[in-house]
Parts: sequence; structure tokens; C-alpha cells
Amino acid sequence: QVQLVESGGGLVHPGGSLRLSCAASGRTFSSYVLGWFRQAPGKEREFVARINWSSGSTYTADSVKGRFTISRDNAKSTVYLQMNSLKPEDTAVYYCGIKPDAATTYAYWGQGTQVTVSS
Repeated sequence: QVQLVESGGGLVHPGGSLRLSCAASGRTFSSYVLGWFRQAPGKEREFVARINWSSGSTYTADSVKGRFTISRDNAKSTVYLQMNSLKPEDTAVYYCGIKPDAATTYAYWGQGTQVTVSS
């Protein structure tokens, strides 16, 4: 079992920044990927970014590329999502998920953290 706990969401003005955290605990996989997704009201969950825990390689969705950066802290078993130049359309509940490296679907999810971008 893996537990994921997100934090760092909140209300921010357009153009502002937030850093989300996702702390992982429990029995993680031997080789795994941590990803960030978001879901806005009335919309499907959308991929944002992912990071391979062992190699550190990352992939970011085109919709946020250049504004969002995913990173990890091995010692803290935590993955971060630095979000800059936030726009109202970034408003959503942000979730982190974890999957084995070779899997196509995420096995465990956190509870989500709300990000609201509004003036």
C-alpha cells in the first residue's frame, strides 16, 4: 500500500506562483513514476507532469510547459510541482499519483489539493 498526501494549494492572483508537494509513504514500487494531474469542475482529469523517481527524467504537458516544473526530493520522498505565471484556467483540484514504471495506469492517488487562480 502506498499513501500520497498533497499540500500547497490555495488561492492566488493571475500571474502568481504556488508550489505543490506530494509526500509518498508506504511500500512504493521498485521502479516508479510520480505524476501530477488536475481536474477542473465539469472536466475530465488532465495530465500535467510526471517524473521517473530513479532517473529523474520528466515530462510536462504542452499546456503548462514553460510555466510548471516537476521535481523530487529523494530524502523526503516528496515530489513538487512549481507553478508560475498562473492563469485562471489553471484552477482545478490537483492530484498526484504513482505507478510502476512500466505500467500504463496509476495505481494510487492522493486526496487532491485545490488551486484557485482568481483576481
